[in-house]
Amino acid sequence: MAEAQDILHRWVAAINARDASTLATLMAPDFVFVDSLGNQMRGAETMTPAWRSYFVMCPDYWVLVRDVAPTADAMLIAGEAGGTIDGTSWRIPAAWKIVIRDDHVVEWRVFADNKPVYDILSRRST
Repeated sequence: MAEAQDILHRWVAAINARDASTLATLMAPDFVFVDSLGNQMRGAETMTPAWRSYFVMCPDYWVLVRDVAPTADAMLIAGEAGGTIDGTSWRIPAAWKIVIRDDHVVEWRVFADNKPVYDILSRRST
């Protein structure tokens, strides 16, 4: 089995490369994504196209890991996230929880104040 730190490194590298195909190989079939508002998406098959859509909306999306704190069954990560949406750049402090089992990510939970992103999206024409 791969070390959890290695899986985390590959996960973050895939996010920063906007590589939904690699993310798909790293997600467990029962993967769960929880956004900063508590909304959940379940299943790797559901989440893979969601990653692709997000990377189209924010083509230079990135995460920067500054600190990692392992717990008994997860890692807590602190850092920053950012990118550009509709020509407007954003950057926010962020934290994540990642749960890895059997060499796959089973949970990715976001903790962030995404108000800058929501402000950009609210300016879109309806």
